[in-house]
Amino acid sequence: MLGVRDLKIIPAKGEEIAPAGAGPEDLVKALSAAKAREVAAFCGEEDIIIGADTIVWFQNRVYGKPHSPEEAAAMLRELSGETHQVFTGVTVRRGGSECSEAEMSYVHFRRLSEPEIAAYVATGEPMDKAGAYGAQGKAALFVRGIDGDFFNVMGLPLCRLGQMLKMQGVELL
Repeated sequence: MLGVRDLKIIPAKGEEIAPAGAGPEDLVKALSAAKAREVAAFCGEEDIIIGADTIVWFQNRVYGKPHSPEEAAAMLRELSGETHQVFTGVTVRRGGSECSEAEMSYVHFRRLSEPEIAAYVATGEPMDKAGAYGAQGKAALFVRGIDGDFFNVMGLPLCRLGQMLKMQGVELL
């Protein structure tokens, strides 16, 4: 039986390279698989490795992590008052077996004012978040609603991950 003391967190450090022409589901599955494969090099054959990657998808465009405060503000202006999709790819590796799946949720933003955008960007919170916001943080004030898995929007769809682990013989309850 696995316990919390058996857990090791090894972050992937490689460059995220998107497959050419991939749609949002294929993109996040490929990125999560690349992270899991990178970390597998530091793990034993029977270790369970979980890789995940999240993007915001709006108007047929990927909104990843912003590279500057100006880019973060621009992303938030575009998402203001709109509904967008959040995709997370999850890959589970164990014993040479690998499974990748994707989860999608809709996020509905209320209209944001310029002072709100500026104040939020000034917190620094958007700089390491896909779409330049964290719904679990201060940007919770922007979210009118979520259709789909709430935890997907946080970056790890727990229901889907639980089912994937169960397929690997891991019972969480």
